[in-house]
Amino acid sequence: MNAQAALAEAARRLAITSDTPRLDAELLMAHALGVDRERLLLDPPCGAVPPTFGDLVERRLRHEPVAYIMGHRAFWTIDLAVGPGVLIPRPDSETLIEAAVAHFRGRSPRRILDMGVGSGALLLAALAEWPEATGLGVDQSAAALDVARANAERLGMADRARIERGSWDAASSGDYDLVLCNPPYVETGADLPCDVAEYEPASALYAGPDGLDEYRRIAPALRLPPGGVACVEIGSNQAQPVRTLFELGGLYTEVAKDLAGRDRCIVVRPAHDFPLESSKGATK
Repeated sequence: MNAQAALAEAARRLAITSDTPRLDAELLMAHALGVDRERLLLDPPCGAVPPTFGDLVERRLRHEPVAYIMGHRAFWTIDLAVGPGVLIPRPDSETLIEAAVAHFRGRSPRRILDMGVGSGALLLAALAEWPEATGLGVDQSAAALDVARANAERLGMADRARIERGSWDAASSGDYDLVLCNPPYVETGADLPCDVAEYEPASALYAGPDGLDEYRRIAPALRLPPGGVACVEIGSNQAQPVRTLFELGGLYTEVAKDLAGRDRCIVVRPAHDFPLESSKGATK
C-alpha cells in the first residue's frame, strides 16, 4: 500500500471515532512525514507509507486527541506544545483575544494576567499580539506550569512571561489592565466526547453541578484599573448567570460570541468607566 492509499484507508477507519476523519488522517500523515499539512496537500505523497503512520492511526482509534499525538497545537498566531496534563487550546478560546484586541483598539495593555494558564495559550498569544506588554500566568497544576514555561521559552517570550503557581486571587491586586481566563466550566457528570473525558485533565474541565463554581470564586476576587478589561470564557449557555455574578460586584459586562455565533466570552470592565450606563451592561 502506498501513502495515498494508506491515507484513504486511515480516513475510512477513523470515521468510527472522529467527526473529522480525513483531516485527522492528513494531520497524522503529515506528522509521520515530518511536513505540515499544507505541504502534504500541495505535494501529495506517492511513495511508501511512513513506518510510524500505522501506530499514529491506532492511537487515534483509541480516541487519543490528535494534538496530543502530534505534541503541538496552533492557536491565534502561535504554535504551542501540548500534552497530557494540559487542556488542548481550541479556536473558540481565540474569542477572548479578539475581544481584548477590540477593547484596546490599537493600543497595548501594559500588564497581562492569565488565570489558569494551562499550556500558556492565552497569555502567549496576547504577548505575541502586544510585544510591549509583560504578563503573569498562574495555575495550580505543576504539569501545566512546566508546559507553559517551556512554551514561553520556545517562543522567545520567557523574559516577558512569568509563570508561577497561583489561584484566582491573583486578580485581586488590580495591577493588570488585561485579565484573561478560561476556567473550568463543565457540569460535573456532563457527557463529554471520549477524546476529552478520557484524556484531558478533569481539573481543567469540571466545575460543580452547574459548571459555575469557579466563576463564583473569580467574580468576587476580580479588580480592574480604569480602562482595564477581563475576558473570561464561558460555556455557550452560561452567559446570563456568569454576567450576574460579575455585576453583583459592581462590574460592567458584555457578551462576545465565537465564530459559530455562540456566547463564548464575558467581557468585564470597571463600572466607573461607564458612569451613564446601566449597571446591567449591554450584550453584543
